[in-house]
Amino acid sequence: MTVTDDPVQERQPLNMANYDFGDVLLVESDGPVRVVTMNRPAALNAFAGGLHEAIADVWARIASDRDARAVVLTGAGRAFSAGGDIPGMAQQIADPEHRRHSMREARRLSDEVVRFHLPVVAAVNGPAVGLGATIAVMSDIVLIADTAFLADPHVQVGLVAGDGGAAFWPLATSILRAKEYLLTGDRIPADQAVALGLANRVVPAAELMDEARRVAHKIAALPPQAVQDTKRAINLHLAQAARLVLDFSLAAEGESFTTDELRHNVESFKAKS
Repeated sequence: MTVTDDPVQERQPLNMANYDFGDVLLVESDGPVRVVTMNRPAALNAFAGGLHEAIADVWARIASDRDARAVVLTGAGRAFSAGGDIPGMAQQIADPEHRRHSMREARRLSDEVVRFHLPVVAAVNGPAVGLGATIAVMSDIVLIADTAFLADPHVQVGLVAGDGGAAFWPLATSILRAKEYLLTGDRIPADQAVALGLANRVVPAAELMDEARRVAHKIAALPPQAVQDTKRAINLHLAQAARLVLDFSLAAEGESFTTDELRHNVESFKAKS
């Protein structure tokens, strides 16, 4: 019998995970920590060009990696993520089927993040805007660079803040404060994000990734069942919010793409670019 005929030799390790997302999303193994980097720096890591699908897919991939114990999530370049982009909005206005697909993907992303069982440390290295801000806030520990800010400008451009802000921000801060920043779209500087409960602490930008890795490794060294099931128990609050809010908020956001206000704003943005 040859080596390749041996079923033991052919068997794949149980902890193998496919982390090939092309160039848009990078996954680095740092011992038991997986460092996930949104990697469209020229586009400020906007959720286009395959990044939205990749960031929705990565959680199940890491969940199948039996050596993984914690995750650091960050963005390449000077932004964490700028959220959506104007070409993507224009396509959703013009193509109803694409719009429906986008809303389904938004729900899938929220569900994947909420059900993910390992602790996630968000290293918010720069602006986290729209969906970028929501993904940061949905993480388990949010470290924000002193040069970064959060913002959700959905309403400013004519969109319902449906892909997570309306569901999850009130759990992190208060309903009144969530309303203020979701209805105005105002920027939230790093220290204010901590004061509001949308981030854990401010870290000097030059030290952010080292500190995020340190925190992730600290948690990764703790008993895994205790860590993971504690997170799952807490995330039941997020799961309940998702069930209560997301069906309506995403449907309402989808309807926003049919309004004259959004169409006018997108055309104005395109004319200036």
